[in-house]
Amino acid sequence: MKILIIDEMHLSIIPLLESEGFQVDYKPEIDRGEIEAVIKDYVGLIIRSKTPLNKPLLEKATNLKFIGRAGAGLDNIDLKYLEKRDIKLFHAAEGNRDAVGEQAIGMLLSLFNYIGRADQEVRKGIWRREENRGEELQGKTFGIIGYGNMGEAIARKLSGFDVNILAYDKYKSGFGTFHVTEVGFRQLQQEADIVSMHVPLTPETRNFFTMEVLEQFEKPFYLINTARGEIITFDTMNEAMDKGIILGAVLDVLENEKFSTFTKTQKNAFEKLAARENVIFSPHIAGWTHQSYEKINQVLVEKIKGAGF
Repeated sequence: MKILIIDEMHLSIIPLLESEGFQVDYKPEIDRGEIEAVIKDYVGLIIRSKTPLNKPLLEKATNLKFIGRAGAGLDNIDLKYLEKRDIKLFHAAEGNRDAVGEQAIGMLLSLFNYIGRADQEVRKGIWRREENRGEELQGKTFGIIGYGNMGEAIARKLSGFDVNILAYDKYKSGFGTFHVTEVGFRQLQQEADIVSMHVPLTPETRNFFTMEVLEQFEKPFYLINTARGEIITFDTMNEAMDKGIILGAVLDVLENEKFSTFTKTQKNAFEKLAARENVIFSPHIAGWTHQSYEKINQVLVEKIKGAGF
């Protein structure tokens, strides 16, 4: 029962898997060609996002019984082919959901209170109080789109902030609680002061926020995106901000996260977005904490163990 790990992982995963009887080959430096050459020898594959697990690669994995995704996103995996071959897929959103919730709220509070700008000004001997007067989270309506692991985690983290929490999930119902109101998308558009995205990247969610959708919001709002950057393009973000539809944005993810591959249009649009003081960025690190790095391993191994391999 051999498992191949093709991405860097917290090394605790090796003894965890070995204790379940697996032989583990940890090869984070392996390239795609090398993966294709040896994948037939393994029943399990542990990944992050090194290479697309598409049909040409998976066809070579003749003995593969399961894949473990150390994270939440599954958009880099041919899910239909896995189903056809009855290859089990485990992911570990439970391992980094708390980190995502903390990051999203932390970035929003930083945006509301001009933390980055104020810090830089004080370091330069500039003492501006009125210009850095902040905005309170308390009393606002916080809209969550997608109420899975990440959406539920941020709602839990918000429970002490005295906000009105609305949650919309197209594929889930009956999840409302005493502090979270389950709503339809239209009600969220009517009431939200803040919108936080927690959906996977699918054909349905790619370019989810078009100008047509954004113009249907009843009042200007702040956008948080710690999910996938392809949910909204740079151009759409800029247009919505120019029109006052989006008041500010917290972006842990981008339409294109490889700066060297930007098209000219993307480069120009990103530079315009980056020049805005009401946008705060981070490099896809929501969920990327020291604690989640290890917790993801524990979640994955428990799921693999539970499947009885």
